Amino acid sequence: MEQTVASKKEPLGKGFYVHVSKNHTFGTDAVLLADFAGTKRFKNHCDLGTGCGIIPLILLRDQKTNEAYGVEISEEACFLAEKSSTEFTKGNFKIINSDLNDLKGKIPFGEFELVTCNPPYKANGAGILSDTETDKTARHETKCSLENVIEVSSKLLRSSGSLCLCQRPERLSDMINLMRQYKVEPKRLRIVCKKAGTEPWLVLLEGKRDAKSGMRIMPPLFVYEENGEYTKEMLNIYGCYKEGF
Repeated sequence: MEQTVASKKEPLGKGFYVHVSKNHTFGTDAVLLADFAGTKRFKNHCDLGTGCGIIPLILLRDQKTNEAYGVEISEEACFLAEKSSTEFTKGNFKIINSDLNDLKGKIPFGEFELVTCNPPYKANGAGILSDTETDKTARHETKCSLENVIEVSSKLLRSSGSLCLCQRPERLSDMINLMRQYKVEPKRLRIVCKKAGTEPWLVLLEGKRDAKSGMRIMPPLFVYEENGEYTKEMLNIYGCYKEGF
């Protein structure tokens, strides 16, 4: 695998890098999810569909977790995440090459304080499938569904543990209903807009295992100013990763 995967290092700041490839990179949504999830320090963290490992690497970089697991079905993506883990962490980022529905015995159940996932946004049968297999897996529910993600997350979480997801706004009701179905109570919501005055582009939702009802709705997050520059809050979120901006 090492000879067949052409990768490059993307700097994350604080001495951290993430190895990315043509097929496996990351976007603004992953950075926003890491920021949304990292409001406090967690003993352990599991990222489902971790790809190149960007979310665990950001949380480890910022010392928001002591130990991280990344679950990923793609061997190529696992290679990239393993490479970053070996070079830039202290062995506290473990990568599991597995289907979400085949995790029994591979990862602790009922013990995680935080689970994150940047899942495929397109529901099964919705929209035109992407051309490449990698894009299909990342954007469409061909390998796992939103229900798969939330059901598995519920099993991984300890009582009062947090599940943080990002999704398109049109699937917010699906997230809320499925969380409650699997005993994860929605507790915190934030919408993300590209600019002020535009409709939401993304939603960030946190649920807690076995929690009581009652959800906090945070102020909206705007990515760009009217002139196309990043907002002050976005610059703060990118932080040392975008020091030259």
